[in-house]
Amino acid sequence: MPGSGIPSIRAADERAIDRTGALSEDAVMRSASRAPLLAGLAAVVTLAITACGGTPTPADGASISRKAALLDIDPALVFTTRVDGYDLASQSVGPANDDGLSATWVDEQTAAMITLRTSPGEPDAESCAATPMWDLPDAAVTCTEEAGLWHREGGGAHEFLVARDGATIWVIGPNGTPLDDLRRAAEAVHVPSDAELKALFADAPTEPPAPVERGDLPENGDGAPIQPSGPGG
Repeated sequence: MPGSGIPSIRAADERAIDRTGALSEDAVMRSASRAPLLAGLAAVVTLAITACGGTPTPADGASISRKAALLDIDPALVFTTRVDGYDLASQSVGPANDDGLSATWVDEQTAAMITLRTSPGEPDAESCAATPMWDLPDAAVTCTEEAGLWHREGGGAHEFLVARDGATIWVIGPNGTPLDDLRRAAEAVHVPSDAELKALFADAPTEPPAPVERGDLPENGDGAPIQPSGPGG
């Protein structure tokens, strides 16, 4: 850098080249000593990109399946989001829509909430307008496509629908959540990373639910429930 007073690394390396065109032993050693520094700088840059809003690497399918099984959720319907100022309420995470997922993020300063609910199938213009608002089922719905998102409005409330790989993710603001916050949440919907997956299922049971065993089914025969006769036959 001209005028900086810092010696040029390239010039120093060039001086280390002997007249045969080969690097001297000192130059080789200096290059090797700089390798860990360059690797460290690359790692810092990667972390900075992630911290500035880059999408984290998704968890692998097997990890998602194991966690989803704890709450009897379809692993293909496990999604998350990130919005500045909102924190995941881990106790809110649970099943929704039979085999979908429900989770809520809360802004502790304003008490505003953002809820994600997932279901199978992707929306289109017809189904978007025909589907009732989540919290206002009797309200007339206006549905507009905005930059790949479905913005729904009805009864003064707003929702977004996000289509991802055969799934629909509902983004709902049940407590007067600012529209811009809802939009940012919808835009940030993604498959969770390992850390996000762990946070989503932090309050989940450690083992999948066991099948319910009925005590009134006979071991033999056609499997019809046993109905003991009461007094009088």
